[in-house]
Amino acid sequence: MTTSVTTTTSMTTTTTRPVTALDQPLLRSVDLGDLRLPNRVVMAPLTRARTGNDGLVPTGLNAAYYGQRATAGLIVTEGTWVSPRAIGFVDVPGIWSEEQVAGWRRVTALVHTLGGRIVQQLWHTGSVSHPEHLGGALPAGPSAVNPHEMSFTATGRQDTVTPREMTAAEIAGTVADYRAAAANARRAGFDGVEIGAPGTYLIPQFLNPRLNLRSDRYGGDRAGRRRLLLEIVDAVAEPWEGRRVGVRLSPHWTSGDRFTADEQLLADYDELVSELNRHPVAYLHLRGPGPAAPGAAPALAPFARYRHRFDGPLIVNNGFDRASANAAIDTGTADAVSFGAHFIANPDLVTRFALGREPAAGDPATFYSGGTRGYTDYPLSTWETTPGSSSEELDPRSC
Repeated sequence: MTTSVTTTTSMTTTTTRPVTALDQPLLRSVDLGDLRLPNRVVMAPLTRARTGNDGLVPTGLNAAYYGQRATAGLIVTEGTWVSPRAIGFVDVPGIWSEEQVAGWRRVTALVHTLGGRIVQQLWHTGSVSHPEHLGGALPAGPSAVNPHEMSFTATGRQDTVTPREMTAAEIAGTVADYRAAAANARRAGFDGVEIGAPGTYLIPQFLNPRLNLRSDRYGGDRAGRRRLLLEIVDAVAEPWEGRRVGVRLSPHWTSGDRFTADEQLLADYDELVSELNRHPVAYLHLRGPGPAAPGAAPALAPFARYRHRFDGPLIVNNGFDRASANAAIDTGTADAVSFGAHFIANPDLVTRFALGREPAAGDPATFYSGGTRGYTDYPLSTWETTPGSSSEELDPRSC
């Protein structure tokens, strides 16, 4: 069971060398700041909408789900609300109440008992929320500009509305919410936290010159637009010793007419990523420009652009498979690779990679609903042999 990794040197000489399954780059240990990972297979944050209670408290079902995936080098939880004002999706847990902290402690205890590592992603939807999530109140964003997105509510998909512009006091309160959420995450037993700043949510709204029309210190130019994120990074790091705060960004995100990855915005992200070097960031987690075409490997150039600007460890995410993920690490483009859809249907994804097994496909109809169905009922890979092949496949020298 071998695969090949192609390496391109600075002299443009390309060599291909065999990589045994148990010695593939994905299965090698790595340090992300003060987080020590036994392998480089990261479980990406996945909104699964399985916290069906009024208090948005994680349950035993959530614990079972994460525990099944504890062989990941690192689990990044689903985005978790930092406060009631942050809510913008149905049945997603929070981390502001004592009940939520206790529920998450059950999750982290199980993951750690099974040998895993887990960080909590902190989430705020900002102007892409909807009054249905907020008791009838308008959502708030950087400016009173409709983001022209959709919000998933209890009554179905709803068009976003024109939000309120956040006051300076509300911005300070939001930073404080993130700080408190990070402290709660530590009390809940997490190994660290990740600041969720991809897609269309609050932080990328502030980074976006089409949505952030402010003239105060949180807008006006690139430095102003990135101020909120940098203040959140510093605030979230306060409850932790060492470097245990990751940042997830998606510079190439494109949707609707407000989120367009043009050269101006990419240049903004260039400066932002360079600036992160001056803050206590354990790792940078980048989502790529979109899934590759069927059968094609994800492009590495969009990640290389930021690899040269960020001094710390880099996790990449863009619909990678086993071969392309190994190549991303082996070429030095990334230190680890995160997988989303693969982890939904493959709780034993690391084992499948180690044995050269193809991942199973998930059921999209159960991604955001269904209770245990499509959540904790995906089977583990079983060993199947055929006459004349079993002894070779079981020989560890062939792995």
